[in-house]
Amino acid sequence: MSYDPSRPRPTYPWQPPPPPSAAPPRHRPDHPTPLGHHSDLRTLRGAYRRQRRVATLTALGYFVVFLVLSGFAPSLMTATVTTGLPAGLLLGLIQLPVTWLAIGVYERTARRRVDPLADRIRKQYEIDARRGATR
Repeated sequence: MSYDPSRPRPTYPWQPPPPPSAAPPRHRPDHPTPLGHHSDLRTLRGAYRRQRRVATLTALGYFVVFLVLSGFAPSLMTATVTTGLPAGLLLGLIQLPVTWLAIGVYERTARRRVDPLADRIRKQYEIDARRGATR
């Protein structure tokens, strides 16, 4: 139960509660908000969320695999791939290209999915703002 200053509490418990007041009239906007406006933002939020997850799981997933192999498969990590190059060092060096791949995936999904949605929402907002300024 939260405190509501609009409804004063009686000082004594035997006093009757004040009569409920009529709800204040609701203010209606001059013009309705455009249909689908909230669904566009929801779609944009979902696209951006997928974009972050894919990029994060690409880089972080490889790093976790590297750490698990380092902890639980030391014989694999110390095995020699070529003369003087152990598999652990090679897998560690591959981390940099995997990070670049994650950045590339992030940029590609931004250009293909997120940016067009954001541009469409921005244009719709500008149209709505101009429409509201003329009224």
